[in-house]
Amino acid sequence: MYNLLKGKKGIIFGALNSKSIAWKVAEKAFEEGATFTLSNTQVAMRFGEINELAEKCNAEIIPADATNLKDLEHLFTKSMEILGGKIDFVLHSIGMSLNVRKGRVYDDLDYNYFLKTIDISALSFHKVLQTARKLDAINEWGSVLALSYVAAQRTLYGYNDMADAKAILESIARSFGYIYGRDKKVRVNTISQSPTRTTAGSGVKGIDGLIDFTDRMSPLGNADAEDCANFCITMFSDLTKKITMQNIFHDGGFSSMGMSLRAMTQYNKSFGEDVEMNLE
Repeated sequence: MYNLLKGKKGIIFGALNSKSIAWKVAEKAFEEGATFTLSNTQVAMRFGEINELAEKCNAEIIPADATNLKDLEHLFTKSMEILGGKIDFVLHSIGMSLNVRKGRVYDDLDYNYFLKTIDISALSFHKVLQTARKLDAINEWGSVLALSYVAAQRTLYGYNDMADAKAILESIARSFGYIYGRDKKVRVNTISQSPTRTTAGSGVKGIDGLIDFTDRMSPLGNADAEDCANFCITMFSDLTKKITMQNIFHDGGFSSMGMSLRAMTQYNKSFGEDVEMNLE
């Protein structure tokens, strides 16, 4: 523990259970001296274990639908009241696709589901930022983070319409990051995390194979939820005051790779044992 967030206040969206990245971020933020509120939808709270996290971190829970502007206004206003002032950091860890849940493939999407995917997984980030700015709820040099994925830039089998949502999410961080940084010195970034076996991530088709593949491709291996939480804490701290409008890959090097020896070795096994590797 380094007391990186001593005296800082925040809001953490999306903690569901101990598998959640947001859950790990909350634990780390508490360890580093922060106080914060926790928020999720009423439905998610019924299925999750957020009360346990709130007790552990001495945090209050404020239910909110991040797609609903009135809920968000209440969340920020109530959080400032509870915490005794403006916010220093926000984590947006929100994403959901009904097309993925219902098994609809990308060339046979339900467009009503698609619009919900965009609203929940991307536009909610804009709504969070817009609400915070209108309420002047974030201190100068505050930090807002959203969790993204490399499928925003590259096609990955099975990620479906969530890839479009992540691309919009990252664009919002750049566009809003300019305005918020220019006017209020608030920084806005996205973190492109390795595939992680969270409750939501487990719903992605072929997640086990994807995690194995990216781990073999990445020179440092996959970054897990705890690794991501550590990085988020750094991005919330004053050590990263001049980083904004960035999509930062936190994936063990996967995003810069074409082919690794470990991945090629595994691939060649499908051709039989007579294949010889001649790589250095």
